[in-house]
Amino acid sequence: MNIDKINRILSFEPKYRVQQIFGLIFNQNITDWDQASTLPKKLREELENSISLDIPAKIQQTQDTTKALITLTDDNKIEAVLMRHENRNTVCVSTQVGCALKCTFCATGKMGFKRNLTTYEILEQVVYFNRLLAKEDKRVTNIVFMGMGEPLLNYQNVLESIKILHDEKLFNIGLRRISVSTVGIIDGIRKLAIDLPQVNLAISLHAPNDILRQQLIPSAENTPIKELLKAIDEYIEKTNRKVMVEYMLIKNVNDEIEHAKELCKILKGKLVVINLIPYNPTNQYEASSPEYITAFKKILVNNRLNVTERFRHGREIDAACGQLATKSKQ
Repeated sequence: MNIDKINRILSFEPKYRVQQIFGLIFNQNITDWDQASTLPKKLREELENSISLDIPAKIQQTQDTTKALITLTDDNKIEAVLMRHENRNTVCVSTQVGCALKCTFCATGKMGFKRNLTTYEILEQVVYFNRLLAKEDKRVTNIVFMGMGEPLLNYQNVLESIKILHDEKLFNIGLRRISVSTVGIIDGIRKLAIDLPQVNLAISLHAPNDILRQQLIPSAENTPIKELLKAIDEYIEKTNRKVMVEYMLIKNVNDEIEHAKELCKILKGKLVVINLIPYNPTNQYEASSPEYITAFKKILVNNRLNVTERFRHGREIDAACGQLATKSKQ
């Protein structure tokens, strides 16, 4: 889908046309310009010749998870995942083709960085799943920016996409139903607190000390945990919003009792919720056992920390970030 051209094509049309056409694509889920009966025939023909509404994708799915490998107009591929829950349909979107941060537990990190996604390429992922859900008379209700890439290194396009997602005439998704995950881009965290204080912030921590964190996240060398925690404190003070701290449990790496105790020490007393994530295995690491996860969680709870455990989605369809794109490239 190459809707980035719309503003240029509509430059001589009345101003309301842009909003009208975005409403057709983002709200009414049209898949063909012939369905845009409210537009003049001549304009429909021009749009048909210039802008494709097709979203080429290959999918893998289980009962509650659908993963799409979407091919962009330049033949680059990105991933998006739909996770179905009883009362909500959450889409995990990508923000970059590849990633420059090279996290050792992440399949996307092994791809290297190619480019940022445009605002409309980010939205295209949501459009794809809205079309799918429309067949069941349902819509996407929640968005998590936790797919391929680091959202806060594509800040402006992420910001613009969130504004469109929130627009009641377009996607109409509440800001508190949108979450942005970052490995710890401090400037981006500070901007987010000002620009979108109602959006949920998630921090990918994954280790309780700098030595271990830098092994897992090489870019963390430039952002010590002490500085990251300070940025989190500033964010909480400005927004009065709870921050989610993501901690992926990896067997024999960061899941020992001593790691849990360290985590308690650095997070105790902060307005955070710790989200324990069972690892979706790649070639390098294995997931912690259920027994280890239970023991780890018990220590956090006993120290009066707010803890949740992420429900395992999509392990059997390579739903860890970047796995499907990496296999496709191979």
